Amino acid sequence: MNITSNKVWLSLLSSVLLLISTGLLYAKSLSQLNESKIINALYSHYGERAAKRGQAWFNILQASYPLSAAEKIKNANNFFNQLYFIDDIKLWGEKNYWATPIEFIGVNGGDCEDFAIAKYFTLLELGIEDEKMRIMMVKALTLNQYHMVVAYYETPSSVPLILDNIDSQIKPASQRSDLVPIYSFNGQQLWLNKEKGQGVLAGSSSRLKQWTNLNQRLRVSNMKQPKLRME
Repeated sequence: MNITSNKVWLSLLSSVLLLISTGLLYAKSLSQLNESKIINALYSHYGERAAKRGQAWFNILQASYPLSAAEKIKNANNFFNQLYFIDDIKLWGEKNYWATPIEFIGVNGGDCEDFAIAKYFTLLELGIEDEKMRIMMVKALTLNQYHMVVAYYETPSSVPLILDNIDSQIKPASQRSDLVPIYSFNGQQLWLNKEKGQGVLAGSSSRLKQWTNLNQRLRVSNMKQPKLRME
């Protein structure tokens, strides 16, 4: 996402509001994942290889449930970092399309938002508390671009661990001087960030109502067809 104008920022913020308002609903639905239905839908919409990726995701989930938080975070980060980075315009024909985890797995690629969103919801499914996680919009200095990562806080005062698709090694935020935080959010709240800390609370997601579009796409039976066929 190149920094070009205020319109880009407004578009990003609009998408944030949409996703935040949907977060709690999707967090609840993840605990009722229907494996066979999702695998069949992946096969129907995206093909045999997509179904195999979906099965691999479920295998990771099953193996990770009894593990420590650190191992769950590592497994989620490693699994999704195997997928390809590809711009929204090329893949979906839209400038700022935030794919669901199932769409991301189905097409085998996406941009930074898709990596972050998939990791976040996977960790929710694995039992990582929502209040310990943030999806964080940052400026990646080396790329001079907006970028999105997941931040995990062991405690409210902890320096968060960063799950990223640019640097696949999980590191504390204090070791990521290449990232400048802008804002962050989870299923409950939105924060404006001025440093690699908790940030300033900017509102409750319970006040945000623009969730209809993403909520529809979170239903497996209504997955979007990509413009570019990824295998």
